[in-house]
Amino acid sequence: MTAAATTPPIQVLLIEDDADVRLGSQQALELEGIAVQPFESVEAARRAIHAGAPVVVVCDVRLPGLSGLEWLPQVLAQDAQIPFILVTGHGDVSMAVHAMRDGAYDFIEKPFSSDHLVSTVRRAMDKRALVLQVQSLHTQLAQRDSEAVQDIQSVLIGRSAAMEQVRQTILALAGTNADVLIYGETGTGKELVARCLHDFSPRRNHAFVPLNCGGMPENLAESELFGHEAGSFTSAQKMRTGKFEHAHRGTLFLDEIETMPIAIQIKLLRVLQERQIERVGSNTAIPIDTRVIAASKADLKQWAEHKQFRADLYYRIAVALVELPPLRERREDIPLLFEHFCLLAAKRYQQTQRNPDARLMAQLMAHSWPGNVRELKNVADRLVLGLPLGSVTAAPASEAAAPTATGTPGLGQQMARFEEILITQALRQHQGDVGAAAQTLQVPRPTLYDKMRKLGIDNSQIRQQG
Repeated sequence: MTAAATTPPIQVLLIEDDADVRLGSQQALELEGIAVQPFESVEAARRAIHAGAPVVVVCDVRLPGLSGLEWLPQVLAQDAQIPFILVTGHGDVSMAVHAMRDGAYDFIEKPFSSDHLVSTVRRAMDKRALVLQVQSLHTQLAQRDSEAVQDIQSVLIGRSAAMEQVRQTILALAGTNADVLIYGETGTGKELVARCLHDFSPRRNHAFVPLNCGGMPENLAESELFGHEAGSFTSAQKMRTGKFEHAHRGTLFLDEIETMPIAIQIKLLRVLQERQIERVGSNTAIPIDTRVIAASKADLKQWAEHKQFRADLYYRIAVALVELPPLRERREDIPLLFEHFCLLAAKRYQQTQRNPDARLMAQLMAHSWPGNVRELKNVADRLVLGLPLGSVTAAPASEAAAPTATGTPGLGQQMARFEEILITQALRQHQGDVGAAAQTLQVPRPTLYDKMRKLGIDNSQIRQQG
């Protein structure tokens, strides 16, 4: 997963002192739609390198002045994530292999074919684009409190119709004061959605106060929510402000609201109706301007019908409902999310990024994901750390076609959709390079072209998106 963050197009810095080789390499790349800046020496190319530069370096090892090997550590010192590809003569291969241990992305041995050059550069460009997108995402998240509006696609990641509907619902509700109920299985990202509702609202400059109702002892729940006065009970040595009051003019997020004791549900209902609280031990009403967002993994309407949850409270908090789809119902988002989590894990653990091969991606697509996005993130962390992936790699492919609800398309349709997702992901990975995608998928190029035609995959759009 690459997040939908805005990053400039990637350019190739081509450093080669042989004019014929430089021109030939430049033309080969430009014919494939790759932007190239050619230079005859390191000294001429230096100014194009800086931290965060949207570039890939293709540099000859032997150059007049500073050599490619000498320049490599200087570039990585400025930005260790810039892919640096060395072009070597036959006698320099062992030297280049050693340079890869020192941080070089790859090396190309002379003489090389145009296809090999383009394929290597495309992989490096894809990696650089992903790194810059993740860095842009981190910058956006760090500046959340000072930014009026964020690109919601950089937070709620996914191209599926289900996630697009979630984003549209959030943007429609964010500017209102309506209380919201978020429903979703464990691990679907309920708190992330609640934060988006807050961050895209006029309340974003005030507090977002999360509270897990399942972690509240019943005897302290009232004080936790509404506060208490000094001396109101034995351990109340000083006045305490409750969560409602702390979230004044902001948002109170009540997670796992289905676990809230019935006695507290009654008091919560009154607060939502009157929009004022009384601290424990006080008779003074305090007006509050607090938006309430609740989340539940249980069907509260059904619970209310069975008298396991107060029906009047349900209808009060469920003025608006956001339903989060489980990951198994939006499998087309798995490649995007997994790439994103692998990049984040590589940065967090200071490890080399590991991308899934076609076999692992098929297993990820086939897994049932009972832990949803949280489980997917856990698997990405384990992959980056080189740990066993457990039940994911043992998941039978038949799970990918298992029906999830009445009216689900038949096996043939689901297998075709599964195939379309894998092919599209491979093409995106290689920025529309059909030959490289065919190699990744381990199918002949004519077979891949035939499948693309039958599935209606438009490679020109994929190239534009890349």
